[in-house]
Amino acid sequence: APEYDILGSQKKRWGQRNIHYHRDLKAGENTLNFQLARKLYEWVCQRGGYDEDLWLEVYRDFMIHPEQHRDTYVEEYHRNFFESLAKGKQLRKCASVDIHIGGLASVAALTAALVKNGTTTVSEVQKTVQSHVCLTHLGSQVKEASGVLVRLLFRLAHDEPLEEALRLEANGLVGLRQLKDWENLPDRQVIGSILSPACYLPESMIASLYLVWKYRGQFALGLQANAEAGGDNCHRGAVVGALLGALGPMPKIDF
Repeated sequence: APEYDILGSQKKRWGQRNIHYHRDLKAGENTLNFQLARKLYEWVCQRGGYDEDLWLEVYRDFMIHPEQHRDTYVEEYHRNFFESLAKGKQLRKCASVDIHIGGLASVAALTAALVKNGTTTVSEVQKTVQSHVCLTHLGSQVKEASGVLVRLLFRLAHDEPLEEALRLEANGLVGLRQLKDWENLPDRQVIGSILSPACYLPESMIASLYLVWKYRGQFALGLQANAEAGGDNCHRGAVVGALLGALGPMPKIDF
């Protein structure tokens, strides 16, 4: 349906070869998922709370005006959502099964907004964040990874050592012994030969935790290493940047 065209003028670039995923964005400008994450944070803070049905309306209205974000690449979950909407499904019924780390792009933003507005227990925040994620991403992978990320953020924000936080919250994904073994290897060997550099969970989450462990206390180097590892470094960066930032303090970075 034309009213649910979320590609707009970018549609002509789809199917072409050698087209950069984000060709119309300026250097340093947020990609679509992170523009949505920022919008979510600001929206929750401005209204003083989160509401799923109202957010779905905000999401819909933003996406049907693709000139607002100008990003060429529109992830599969967006396309599936609006295909379902065009078929007459209700906003609450348009989510699809998805196992991409891009589903975590808004987790840190929503966590921060909820805490800023007075939701202070990890259980409450995790429940809201996971429910939010399930509005667009069905299946267990993204939901479980978002829960791990929320719990890690809370632990690190309360000055718990990274090693203890990972032992308690990430052991189901990767063990500390494995992370310690990998930290002496080149990043491209770990993310490329041992782990896939692609977007698929759980390996993309494990790759993110590896970078956080190796570059703990080195925020800028961690971001650089994530970028240089290639693959879906954009959405891996949602996890790497959030957790390295929570470890703090973050230095001033000149890009």
